[in-house]
Amino acid sequence: MDESTDPARPQNHSTDSSVAPTKRIGRERRANRRESIRANAAAIRRRSFTAGMWATRAPIWMWPALLIITAIGGALRLFNLGFPHRLIFDETYYVKDAYSVFTFGYERSWPENADDSFNAGDPSVIESTPEYVVHPPLGKWIIGAGIHLFGADDSFGWRFSVAIVGTLTIFLMGFIAWKLFRSAFFACVAAGLLSIDGEHFVHSRTSLLDIVLMGFVLLAFAFIVVDREFVTKRFAKYTASSGSSERSRDRRPLPRKDLINFGPRLGVRPWLIAAGISLGLAMGVKWSGLYALAAFGILVVAWDVHSRHHAGIVHPWLGVLIRDSIPAFIKLVPVALLTYIVTWTGWIRSADAWDRQWAFDNGGWWSSLPDWLLWLPSLAHYHYTAYSFHVGLDSEHPYMSNPWGWIVQWRPTSFYYESPDLGSMGCTVDHCSSAITSVGNPVIWGLAPIAILVALVAWIIRRDVRAGVILAGLAATWLPWFAYQERTIFTFYTIVMVPFVVLAFTYCLTLLWGKVPTPAAATTPAVAASSAVAAAEHTDVATDPATAPADTSVASHLTPKPRGPLFAGRGTRIPWSLFGRRMTVGLILVAAIMAFAYFWPIYTGEVIPFEAWNNRMWNVTWR
Repeated sequence: MDESTDPARPQNHSTDSSVAPTKRIGRERRANRRESIRANAAAIRRRSFTAGMWATRAPIWMWPALLIITAIGGALRLFNLGFPHRLIFDETYYVKDAYSVFTFGYERSWPENADDSFNAGDPSVIESTPEYVVHPPLGKWIIGAGIHLFGADDSFGWRFSVAIVGTLTIFLMGFIAWKLFRSAFFACVAAGLLSIDGEHFVHSRTSLLDIVLMGFVLLAFAFIVVDREFVTKRFAKYTASSGSSERSRDRRPLPRKDLINFGPRLGVRPWLIAAGISLGLAMGVKWSGLYALAAFGILVVAWDVHSRHHAGIVHPWLGVLIRDSIPAFIKLVPVALLTYIVTWTGWIRSADAWDRQWAFDNGGWWSSLPDWLLWLPSLAHYHYTAYSFHVGLDSEHPYMSNPWGWIVQWRPTSFYYESPDLGSMGCTVDHCSSAITSVGNPVIWGLAPIAILVALVAWIIRRDVRAGVILAGLAATWLPWFAYQERTIFTFYTIVMVPFVVLAFTYCLTLLWGKVPTPAAATTPAVAASSAVAAAEHTDVATDPATAPADTSVASHLTPKPRGPLFAGRGTRIPWSLFGRRMTVGLILVAAIMAFAYFWPIYTGEVIPFEAWNNRMWNVTWR
């Protein structure tokens, strides 16, 4: 039978039946080719992957240096901490609430003009009725610890806890800077810059919640950085085992294909759990800690993908999704939420706190719950009313500011101001001023916009992970406020973003500092590959730019010999251009120290002539 007349064969479809398989085969071949290219590239990355900068140890002198910087910063913060001997700015809320929380377990109400009695050392005027407050209790518990230690009649004790928190964050800043930059010198620089920043200094001497919030956010950030070190070393072991398998196929089996495609599981990750606890504590101080939880969660995912990619995982995104997305989420988010609930223990255990009996007095689905669990719907209702208050807060205030101006300190907040005349408060001229103004160090904040732009360019163009991590912290503490521009918000909220501004500033100083060029040298292929990977990841193998040996610098074998005149000093020879850059770094640091000294009077409330105060108001919006 002729094939053209065979009824069992399709008619007029010869073209479709031949083209469809051809397209399918073509697509499969292209997909297989892409997969092969991806697998080969991953194998190259896997063979050259090392722990890089994370394996570098800090020089011994760095830790005593950081302790000395921290001690000096702490001494400056504790000096004359009891002045002024009265409640200033929002201390009128948080100090009295801290006394109430530490004494009764929850906030009680105060009569009108209670500040006068409290200033005189008599907190007995507190009432027995509960007070409605809109901030969680943890920050007030911490402030209350200082009050309990020194007594409610001691203004030094009111501010002692926040001064200690501020002091500890100086050391923490140096630790984080070491982990990110692997430079002992710039770790000390970052710690020193934080200690002389005006906002950080003033907040460390004023009993507000925001410095405590900053401390827990910075601690969570430190734990995430340490978790990255843990993860990188975990991947280094994985790549080492993979490499040995590939080199000895006759003795050891190759890793399973799914392990190469998706990578290993990352295990317990204790530092990520610690970060979750810290973020829960941050939310227990102020709800804005929730923004940090969201941003740091995204950072962890992005950093996991980046680490899997550089470790030679063929499908890093799928690897994160399949291997570690759910465990990492549990270690961070539920841990943070559980920790947050624990911070309400005093409210939960009380019987008379605000809204504590709401679920008993109002019927609903929760009526079927056992009595011991009715605190949960009561707490949920409390949060609902507090949230409604926050989003509806739009009353005018002379020091309210817009987030756009925060990065240049456009409208800093005045915490305290007095105008003593001759003979009053030690005034020796006709008219004096005594002010405490939360304005950042002009050198740091004047260059902060440039530093942030440089970090952004380095992240986008050079793909420098360190810049991206710093920007993530800045985004977590600054960008969310742009959604509330109509609310009553203040520049002093920027205390939470101060550490990340300092890190961005320090990062730019490391770029300006540069590295000493070394002659080209012959190296082994393994060393060359390791250096190339370190350079691609923008991680410094050399730790301290001032003391690191030349043969450990990043890709030193690829660095050309220096040209032009050299500056010779203390046994080293560097180009004059590099000497000029390092002198610039030194001048910037000296200028920051001098600015801090110049603004000291308006940071501490020192009585100075009015003209001296006016000379320090460099912007008309500062008054």
